[in-house]
Amino acid sequence: MEKTVNQRAWFLILPVLILVAFSAVIPLMTVVNYSVQDTFGNNQFFWAGLEWFAEMLSSERMWDALGRQIMFSAIILAIEIPLGIFVALNMPKSGFWSSFCLVLMSLPLLIPWNVVGTIWQIFGRVDIGLLGFVLDKLNIPYNYTQDIVSAWITIVVMDVWHWTSLVALLAFAGLKSIPDAYYQAAKIDQASRWKVFRFIELPKMMGVLMIAILLRFMDSFMIYTEPFVVTGGGPGNATTLLSIDLVKMALGQFDLGPAAAFSIMYYLVILLISWVFYTVMTNLDKQDG
Repeated sequence: MEKTVNQRAWFLILPVLILVAFSAVIPLMTVVNYSVQDTFGNNQFFWAGLEWFAEMLSSERMWDALGRQIMFSAIILAIEIPLGIFVALNMPKSGFWSSFCLVLMSLPLLIPWNVVGTIWQIFGRVDIGLLGFVLDKLNIPYNYTQDIVSAWITIVVMDVWHWTSLVALLAFAGLKSIPDAYYQAAKIDQASRWKVFRFIELPKMMGVLMIAILLRFMDSFMIYTEPFVVTGGGPGNATTLLSIDLVKMALGQFDLGPAAAFSIMYYLVILLISWVFYTVMTNLDKQDG
């Protein structure tokens, strides 16, 4: 029997789609306009074609920033995804303590990004920060303003503290959706804890985990405020990620043409990887179906 598809729901979200398209297309077209033109001031523009794109593709500065960005995102995903799953597996499944843990896990997500950066900037200072003071008293070398390793550890730990809760909450939602019959069957078969996780929990969580990976990748790949507040991209250019480098180019040096070309390539990379994640998620849903 052929299913009847009702498309009238699109009319309910059409105003939102139009508003989002309007607010997104106009800034994007402005950036595209700058990326193919050059200016010498006085609002006079000259056609430059793909000159800025070729310059960015041959720029060692951009590739260095891209390498740092990929390394940061890879470290973040490698830590937050397993840690979030571990936390979700060990949270109470029901009752008061379950609700308490859910509220507690949600608290870091409510803190604005610039406040998170300020908290960790103060927290890591040797003179007034608790972390910096304790490490200094233990004779452990730590100075995120001068030492590259300390700077990277600080921004990674800061992001893990801020966003692991999101992965844990999504993983917990996936666990809650597993019927009790699966656990009862595993108990009858005397399956070990690892086999329950490997063959029951992990496959059932795969959908929400792909969403968590996608969200965390996008956030980490576009991160700006937190590392900029803490390190400003330093020491040197050690923590100058793509977004920080782009802002320095556009606002610090006022190179609008190269910055516009840079931002479009930045956007296309994120769009491509997000499309890959979406394709994988769609295929997983089809297999589950």
